[in-house]
Amino acid sequence: MRTILALLLVAVALAGCSKPQPPQGRWEGAFDDGSTFIAARMEIGADEMVSVMAPDVTDVTLNSRDDQLQMRETMAQRLAGAWGAVVPRKMDFDGTTFRKPNGIAPQAEWDRASNSMTLYVYIGTRPVIKMMLRPVSEFSENPWH
Repeated sequence: MRTILALLLVAVALAGCSKPQPPQGRWEGAFDDGSTFIAARMEIGADEMVSVMAPDVTDVTLNSRDDQLQMRETMAQRLAGAWGAVVPRKMDFDGTTFRKPNGIAPQAEWDRASNSMTLYVYIGTRPVIKMMLRPVSEFSENPWH
């Protein structure tokens, strides 16, 4: 009886120490504050490899709404056109936050309840931009839609 109890305790302890598995799926989203435009995709496969792409443009001279809409279209085309060249990579995942291996800065955060992803975008010396990405079954041609 003691042997069974000891084995059960070891199994529970090992299960508690297991590494969290990242969610599998696809997420996409976009950011536009009138001068900074970002279109983003993220995909996590069954192999736990993460593909992420977030091309960005900062242009404070885009004053008209038509120019801004054209920039959105340009960013969507850049994202869709280059997605096939994205190389999946391993990331550390603690159950909520993704980081580069042995890194400190968060790269993304997953909300289990909504299955939404927040992508952290670092552009130069600006403060981090936290982009909300929505889960999708297939990527769209335009993440603003």
